[in-house]
Amino acid sequence: MRTRKRSPAAAGLAAIFAALVSLDACSLQKMAMNKVAGMLSGTSSANVFTTDNDPELVGDALPFAIKLYESLLASMPGHAGLRLQTGSLYVMYANAFVQAPADMTPRREIETKEYLLARAKNLYLRGRDILFIGLEKRNPRLRAQLKERRYKEAMAPFKKEDASLLYWTAAGWVAAFAVNPFDMELGQTLPQTAAMMDRVAELDPGYGRGSLDAFFVTYYGSLPAYMGGDAAKARGHFAKAQALAGDSDTSALMALATTVSVNEQNAAEFKKLLGQVLEFDPDKHPATRLVNILNQRKARWLLAHIDDFFIELERP
Repeated sequence: MRTRKRSPAAAGLAAIFAALVSLDACSLQKMAMNKVAGMLSGTSSANVFTTDNDPELVGDALPFAIKLYESLLASMPGHAGLRLQTGSLYVMYANAFVQAPADMTPRREIETKEYLLARAKNLYLRGRDILFIGLEKRNPRLRAQLKERRYKEAMAPFKKEDASLLYWTAAGWVAAFAVNPFDMELGQTLPQTAAMMDRVAELDPGYGRGSLDAFFVTYYGSLPAYMGGDAAKARGHFAKAQALAGDSDTSALMALATTVSVNEQNAAEFKKLLGQVLEFDPDKHPATRLVNILNQRKARWLLAHIDDFFIELERP
């Protein structure tokens, strides 16, 4: 049987049709991925974790969630919301479920403690690096400007919508140093993080309803004076944080107790602040339920180990 030979025009149309089908499938896939990424990077997705009352459930679920976000981000590196969510989850997970257990690990289990702290530092820096890429998309010269200490110039391109990206980048950066304050190379970069947080304060003074001021309590309260530490500034930010979120978040109470109160060897204040943490009802404010439950867990541990933090204690 003779086969009919297709004309060049028909062959061309067939090739175009095949290309259109392929393009359509690719577009549909991108649309689906964009929709999923949008859902995952929305506030409702984060609320699933922050409103939970079972820290173990969240701690077990977060590693899978983080890797899911990261795999999507690898396919959609330009998705700003997904990048913010992925990087900030790394920082939050490292803080709540790696560093906190490390801090509460007995000194006799030094190998476990050091392993967890090293892991926390690594996760903090992974989160920071993911977020920093997002900052560089907004200011391609950022890395050089920060290194040359041209902080005002480096921060100028960022607007209010960039506040969360700046906040979480700096938070992960500082937390990594706090895990290992003997890392002088990392310590020398702390002024860069201060520039980022100062820019957040300029753009959105009440950022995170007290989260920014709670960060500054830890920042100024934990650093030695020669690196910018200042107890008076820490207390000033504590007052602001309490005014903004004292009825819903215990983070500023924890921050002041574990930094300034310990540094000043003020055991009475330490016990008073942690007592306020324990008196708080997490169910009154569902949006911050998880962080308040975690703070209460650590407050109980701190009070049970108060002798580790104060040289002299007044006994009843």
